[in-house]
Amino acid sequence: MILLMGIAGSGKGTQGKMLADRYGLHLISMGDVVRIYVTGEQRKRMLNGGLLDDSEAIAIIDKVLATITDEKQVLLDGFPRTIPQAEWLLKQSQDGRFPLTLAFHLKASRAAVKRRLLNRARIDDTEHAIEARFNEYNRATAPLIGWLKEHNIQVLEIDAERSVEAVHKELSGYLDTGPAA
Repeated sequence: MILLMGIAGSGKGTQGKMLADRYGLHLISMGDVVRIYVTGEQRKRMLNGGLLDDSEAIAIIDKVLATITDEKQVLLDGFPRTIPQAEWLLKQSQDGRFPLTLAFHLKASRAAVKRRLLNRARIDDTEHAIEARFNEYNRATAPLIGWLKEHNIQVLEIDAERSVEAVHKELSGYLDTGPAA
């Protein structure tokens, strides 16, 4: 299993699709999954920039992972987003459900991702929702990068402000040959 991490607008969705197509990976995009499963109050909360709580997110991802027969061939986009979610995922790995060895962290500035998000014109990409997502990312997800490293998950920092092609070339280069010497 490979984790694809980064703030909304960093290119996770685009890169995830490209990597899944190139390597035949199962792509699980938490954003897409949530848009299918979530209704009512949860949906309202998310349209305002909020996230599911940990137990809600874990229950959904657990259901989705249960449908995949070859979990080591999974590219997970947008999960985990918090340390409790990562703890659950690491426990699943330690219990032998799947290997968890690598995370790509797509890094981009606030200004760059805000520009991208406003240009994609999705219903949940309002100024208010974008600011709320930035704040939530900084509060809950950014500390997760260090946590993963502390728990021996390799995290590769990728400059996501470059062109789609340049980012894809770097990600693919790593998957093709491993880390550069």
